[in-house]
Amino acid sequence: MKKIGIIVPCHNEEESLKYFYPAICDVMDKMDNEFELMFINDGSTDHTLDVIKEYARKDKRVRYISFSRNFGKEAAILAGLQHVNGDYVTMMDADLQDPPEKLIEMYDVLIKENLDIVGLKTNDHKNYGIFRKFFTACYYKILGSFTTVPMAPNERDYRLMTRQVVDAVLSLTEYNRYSKGLFNFVGFDTKWITYDAPDRVAGKTKWSFWKLFAYGIDGIVGFSTRPLVLSAIIGVLFCFIAFIMILVIVIKTLVWGDPVGGWPSLACIIIFVSGVQLFFLGIIGEYLAKTYLETKKRPVYIIKETEEDLEK
Repeated sequence: MKKIGIIVPCHNEEESLKYFYPAICDVMDKMDNEFELMFINDGSTDHTLDVIKEYARKDKRVRYISFSRNFGKEAAILAGLQHVNGDYVTMMDADLQDPPEKLIEMYDVLIKENLDIVGLKTNDHKNYGIFRKFFTACYYKILGSFTTVPMAPNERDYRLMTRQVVDAVLSLTEYNRYSKGLFNFVGFDTKWITYDAPDRVAGKTKWSFWKLFAYGIDGIVGFSTRPLVLSAIIGVLFCFIAFIMILVIVIKTLVWGDPVGGWPSLACIIIFVSGVQLFFLGIIGEYLAKTYLETKKRPVYIIKETEEDLEK
């Protein structure tokens, strides 16, 4: 009998877990598989860990890892992949925006079509505002044009993978992790299922606009060096424009005796060019920062306790 490992990253999901656990148990009871339910407590400050411990005491399928502090979802995903057991592995959020019942369909498709990965992507972000929808669409277009790794628009972390895929992802030992990119980087036969994402069942989202913006920057920087090439091209273009403008000013002054324009136009040009320089200096700095973090070799996460501590 094939075993499925389920990774559930949790950060202050005390309210959601009370809905998630019965829902996933119902799915596990319907499927003819063995299961391991791996909760990752990512430094929660509410009673998330206490709820998980309660489940672990009464359900032998439940395991957990609790971090020493909040390390972020990427660290939680990595910890889950490194410690979960199973012939197949999946990840889903505890807020039920990744419907547990979809696991049945994903497993059937993966087995029948002999695939390596079956993932979910949202049809439309109904709970997003116009502003966020616009920037989400723009981000995926930029990501698609900048990176050489194919990425599905609106793809979720929720996907079912074979053990071979998991091992391939774990072989990528980088510190700065963008899991969506890593899963696509390793390749393998993949199929996407489109669905309408429901609202959170409880609690509040942990992803503000600026957190998503920073996460998006990580995706671009982690899988493309084209922003650096773009900065070099624009730098050359500005040098060419400046050279042409100098020639125009010299010719106008020598032939027509036209005096040089006033300071307002000059000030605008200086401010504009300085802004462009600072923007691309920031891009270069982002790549240097990522390199700096990689060279320090710090652990991606630190474990404080696991389900084994319950038995002590």
